[in-house]
Amino acid sequence: MKYLDEYRDPAVARRLLAELRATATRPWRIMEVCGGQTHTLVRQGIDELLPAGMRMIHGPGCPVCVTPLETLDRAMAIAARPEVVLTSFGDMLRVPGTGTDLLSLRARGADVRVVYTPMDAVRLAAARPDREVVFLAVGFETTAPANAMAVLHAARLGLTNFSLLVSHVLVPPAMTALLDDPDCEVRAFLAAGHVCAVMGWREYEPIAARYRVPIVVTGFEPLDLLEGILMAVRQLESGRHEVENQYVRAVRRSGNTAARDAVSTVFQVTDRAWRGLGELPGSGLALRPAYARFDAARRFAVDGLRPAEDPQCIAGAVLTGARLPTDCPAYGTRCTPRHPLGAPMVSAEGTCAAFHAAGRLREVPSP
Repeated sequence: MKYLDEYRDPAVARRLLAELRATATRPWRIMEVCGGQTHTLVRQGIDELLPAGMRMIHGPGCPVCVTPLETLDRAMAIAARPEVVLTSFGDMLRVPGTGTDLLSLRARGADVRVVYTPMDAVRLAAARPDREVVFLAVGFETTAPANAMAVLHAARLGLTNFSLLVSHVLVPPAMTALLDDPDCEVRAFLAAGHVCAVMGWREYEPIAARYRVPIVVTGFEPLDLLEGILMAVRQLESGRHEVENQYVRAVRRSGNTAARDAVSTVFQVTDRAWRGLGELPGSGLALRPAYARFDAARRFAVDGLRPAEDPQCIAGAVLTGARLPTDCPAYGTRCTPRHPLGAPMVSAEGTCAAFHAAGRLREVPSP
């Protein structure tokens, strides 16, 4: 960013914190949905500077982390086929599946490659017509446009050896699932700015009205988050429940119409399983019938999957905000970034990784 420093100004941060302390009269619970926001909150210690009793609840905003174990196991079964080149963003390679991960599979001879965009996978498929090139397409609405464009480009080229293993998820259904839980403590949300840069925030307006929760579209720098929290608290204190946009430099209410059009052309809404939340109706994207020939799950039938999480890992509870990483008995001992038991310790947006990088320690009871 050209003006990065102005969003990290400590003097402005102190003023926002002072105003927040003067405004808050109750111990509000606010959830940030985005894992990138979680890392900023924890790395900068913002969550520990809030008024007494106020707490940030870290939500299921890590796209790598919410990808279900079955999808990872399916990806590894496909990658093990000798005719396949499985491509992925780098942070997926070390996410544990049932018994192994993609990086270990590559070490044993599977052709697993890191790409920077799905278009890299399309170019590889065009250059290697003798190989089946599969791209592991995970993530929220943020990554869906690029994957849609890859499919459209592959169709224009007439490629028959390119496909996606799709595990896209949508944010609004996850928010409603959390709010429908009778034990939910969330009273306001910080919505992810990059998702809203694509989709806008119209989909959030019915949620705010139905559940009477403020939703503030927020950026990722420290001052973005402090201002977003302050905007949410102002609404809570005045009894309002609206969608507001803090991230005005990047987000419009209508979003990016070209990106939305590409997504709606290639994908349709479907039910989708989430790690930690289970299967949620209408919470994912699948390829439309017109593009079903690019569906790796159909092209490569994989049967007999029996996904099994490590019994000591509490990733599901961390992803829903019900538990903190430091509540996990394996955190920092059996589970570290070098040897993770679960996805939240792997990803650059995972809550466990954020806590570990910030040196947050698990309290061990005295004997």
